[in-house]
Amino acid sequence: MTRRLWLTIHSRGNNMAVANKNQYWNSRLTGEDPTSPTSTNENDAWSGSGGSASNGAWVTTNSTYTIGTATDSSMVAMFSFNTAPDNGAVLMKLDNGTKKVEVKSKGNLTQLDLVGDTTVTISDLDLGMAEANAVPLLLRLTLDASHNAKLYVHEIINDTDGNSAFYSVAAASGGGGTNAFSNTSGSVNWFAVYFSKYGAFNPEELMLSGFAQDTLPRMGLSIVETIKNCERPYIKKYVSDSSIVYGYDLSSQMLNRMQTPTIHIVFTRVSAPEFAALGGSKVNQFYDIAIYVTTKGTNYEDSYRTGLNIMGEVFDELYTNTGLNATTDSLESYDMNLDSKMDDDETICVHQLNLSYRRRINMLQR
Repeated sequence: MTRRLWLTIHSRGNNMAVANKNQYWNSRLTGEDPTSPTSTNENDAWSGSGGSASNGAWVTTNSTYTIGTATDSSMVAMFSFNTAPDNGAVLMKLDNGTKKVEVKSKGNLTQLDLVGDTTVTISDLDLGMAEANAVPLLLRLTLDASHNAKLYVHEIINDTDGNSAFYSVAAASGGGGTNAFSNTSGSVNWFAVYFSKYGAFNPEELMLSGFAQDTLPRMGLSIVETIKNCERPYIKKYVSDSSIVYGYDLSSQMLNRMQTPTIHIVFTRVSAPEFAALGGSKVNQFYDIAIYVTTKGTNYEDSYRTGLNIMGEVFDELYTNTGLNATTDSLESYDMNLDSKMDDDETICVHQLNLSYRRRINMLQR
């Protein structure tokens, strides 16, 4: 029997789409000449001229670098200003040939504009790196096939209260079909520019590091979304989507705020005993995933059985939809720890399922 791991996931709740192994940063600049990237492994060059390398950045005063169009795309840029470009100068642009979205200078060192059909001003920035322990600004601009644009600052998706912390606009008409980073005035240090023609990915869906992408999104988060999409009765009717989460925070305070039953997925370990190809182009990586199902009730026996039913559906869903394709992905082993009541006042039952996966990884897209 053969199954394969579905890595592009669309959940009922938030339409999340984790980038699969064929969706990656097809252009990755880290301060070098954009027309001649240092890494040539699946790394597209940009078109343009002007600028020079200085202190780990590509410094431009009057340059525009472009790369081909895509239906939906993502660009990440890390930069700072030596002197601010003129008000309205375009810094980043995504253009699918029909619609476009741009990030523009405000002519100062603290603000930028996100410009589509409407304009949103982003304030309280340190573009001149004047603050103590300053770091360059990191922006992620995305444009999807429905012409919705989003801008993430320093890869932050939600604030400390769980509210959305990114900026959104509808894209504007009049696209010319090229994506670009540029400045026609001022002086800008471009420390890094990453571009993907494969989709509009948020910071959880496509991370900057290939190693990080192969761990958290493609294992931990993809399993979260696989379980959310489950149609089995206990998971579908007893567990809300908001209670199926990655275990970033397993503190008692956070767990008390969630509605039980809950399912937490935690990525615990990755290892690669040896490379699978000469020259290190491919590697077999081993992943350990822990899944916790928490139930609560005055009758511990009912909580125990409910938790076990939910955990059983989790295992059945993951066994059916992940692993067992030995050439790329494999569910190697599992074990389970079942909770027991040890105190008269105990009302919470936590069952734990541990899964071990093996996957063959292409190491060239770095």
